[in-house]
Amino acid sequence: MSTTVLRLTLFASTLLAATTNAFAATAWQPSRNVEIVVSTSPGSGSDTTARFIQKLLIEKSLVRASVNVVNKPGGQGVIGLTYLSQHGADGHYMMVTSPSLLANQITGRSKIGYRDTTPLAQLGAEYVMFTVRSDSPLASGRDLAERLKANPGALSFSIGTTMGSHNHIAVAQLAKAVGVDPKPIKVIAFAGSADGITALLGGHISVTASPASGVWEHASAGKLRMLAVSAEKRQSGPLASVPTWKELGYPVLSANWRSVIGPKGMSAGEVQYWDGVFSKLVSAAEWKQSIASEHMENTYSDARGTLELMEAQSKAMAAALADLGLVK
Repeated sequence: MSTTVLRLTLFASTLLAATTNAFAATAWQPSRNVEIVVSTSPGSGSDTTARFIQKLLIEKSLVRASVNVVNKPGGQGVIGLTYLSQHGADGHYMMVTSPSLLANQITGRSKIGYRDTTPLAQLGAEYVMFTVRSDSPLASGRDLAERLKANPGALSFSIGTTMGSHNHIAVAQLAKAVGVDPKPIKVIAFAGSADGITALLGGHISVTASPASGVWEHASAGKLRMLAVSAEKRQSGPLASVPTWKELGYPVLSANWRSVIGPKGMSAGEVQYWDGVFSKLVSAAEWKQSIASEHMENTYSDARGTLELMEAQSKAMAAALADLGLVK
């Protein structure tokens, strides 16, 4: 090799190394405190998830910055979402959210939708469990479906929090699957799923559509009977014996997923950074144990996958909410 060629080769190698080092040095990472926004009060499902994320981010050294949780309750999630939007294009802010992000815009409760954010990750999903008292004449999911079809006015359903929620949508999907108009069905929205389960135990309603985490202990004690779940496939662990509505022949698919979004306008570098962080977080044994203990499924998706999920879910939810007459 001639001296000139050798010098050019060494120069190119040096330039490439310098460029690589410069890129590594300038790749985005948090330079100050990271805020995890929660649009509900402390103790809620989203709040619990956010605080566990905070715990793992710190204990596993997944970020080199301080992390705190900020509760912005009110307006059925609108206040927290508005707060997040005020920090546009800043990867130091994120929010733990649920299907209410989609429902609030579809029903006109909020002008801010998922397209006004930067979806970052879906971390897990908890499906809607249809449950009755153990002494109910409804012994199976098919029994419930046939009773609903024959006499929809004879049944009452409890759901958590708001009309138009994922729990309400699951009830509406079942009604539509058996050929019944979902709008007149008696559905009672309690302040939380726990209140609806208490009403079921007391014999004040016929069926509760709620998270499995709320009914599991009562079912284990023989007080309640879980009939069917609104999942794509049977769940793992102790819920594996509960059939899905889909396998029973009814297209009922609805979930309360836990997703993380950032403000609109985040850079590709910021998104790439959080993709790396959340992929490590969901691989942690502690995270997997937490998901299992809450009877949730570990359904991780990165930023791109979460955006695609929200697009598909928004269309399906709009159709379901239209059936309920809740679209504005």
